[in-house]
Amino acid sequence: MKMLATGLLIALAVIFLFAFALQERYPWLAYVRAAAEGGMVGALADWFAVTALFKHPMGIKIPHTAIIPEKKDQIGASLGQFVEQNFLSEEIIRTKLDSMQVARKAGTWLARPEGAERVATEGAAAIRGALRVLDDDAVRDVLESMFRRHVVDPQWGPPAGRMAQRVFEEGHHHQLVNLIVDSLADWVLANPEVISRLVAERSPSWVPSFLDDLVGERVQVQAERFLLDVQENPNHQLRVALDNYLTGVARDLQEDPKTMAKADAVKEQVLDDPRVRELMTQTWTTIKNALMTAAEDPESELTRNFTSAVQDFGTRLVNDPELAAKVNGYVADAAGYLVRTYRSDIAGVITETVERWDAQETSEKIELQVGKDLQFIRINGTVVGSLAGLAIFTVASAVFG
Repeated sequence: MKMLATGLLIALAVIFLFAFALQERYPWLAYVRAAAEGGMVGALADWFAVTALFKHPMGIKIPHTAIIPEKKDQIGASLGQFVEQNFLSEEIIRTKLDSMQVARKAGTWLARPEGAERVATEGAAAIRGALRVLDDDAVRDVLESMFRRHVVDPQWGPPAGRMAQRVFEEGHHHQLVNLIVDSLADWVLANPEVISRLVAERSPSWVPSFLDDLVGERVQVQAERFLLDVQENPNHQLRVALDNYLTGVARDLQEDPKTMAKADAVKEQVLDDPRVRELMTQTWTTIKNALMTAAEDPESELTRNFTSAVQDFGTRLVNDPELAAKVNGYVADAAGYLVRTYRSDIAGVITETVERWDAQETSEKIELQVGKDLQFIRINGTVVGSLAGLAIFTVASAVFG
């Protein structure tokens, strides 16, 4: 295109020379000369204008030339500001997202098996990558810190007492008491010889054996009657005493400093430092191995359940307008927050990128992108200049001729 535009200028220069030389012999060539002269003026003017955008014409540093190389940073800043004001607007982003119906489109894709499988595959890859990158010791430290903060450090007495008090007040412990009493009754019935042996072992040596047998049988009968009475009578004094005792323990766990201190002592004995560390190590190892195994096996139960859940969620996005509206709202809110908070940073990427470009290279890149149209400007200037020169000469000849 440069060669074409320059070629027209050269052609007009040649025509001008021939017409200028022969116009006295052939007067009509004066019109040709005027058209060629106007075309050359238009071509040169537009060549200067186009060239001045990208470089100094003929290397001469004329003021207000080489505009793009000289003003590169200002152009980048203006471009970034233009994008920030006209594109990174929260209102524009929300309007665009509303018209896109993000939830419905996403739901349609997720509801398809290939879409759900793709999400599951990418999710598994992300899990594997995260587990490989995570430092096991750091994770254990975090888990241990959380376990200590929420389990070890707080007092166990008051919460355990409140929980126990609620259990006892609602009578949930009665089933356990019934189970214990029933088990004792069954054992007494099944092991009469044990009671006889215990009586014999604890009686004086001078007591006759038949008397030991009589006492053992009596103890056996009384024990059976006692346990049967406890089983049949929900208001038995043993049950009442047990309820009172348990209620007192629950109250002491919340109010009595000594009882609370004993509960904390038990906690310290059960969860001392080495045990907590070992527990966290085992917990993290178990979780990590389970996740790695599930993530590496596309047929694992976790993967299948996750894929099914993704498909179900996609179907709900398509069929449930209320859910889709909520998701669209969340997406719009998130995009609005990002634009509102980081619009200047996003636009700054344009400014900083342009600033890092080499001035000459930037000029060449822009010229290559729009150069064809710029050369058409030169061609149009040549044509318009020719027509203007011919018209001016014609009018002048008619008026002053």
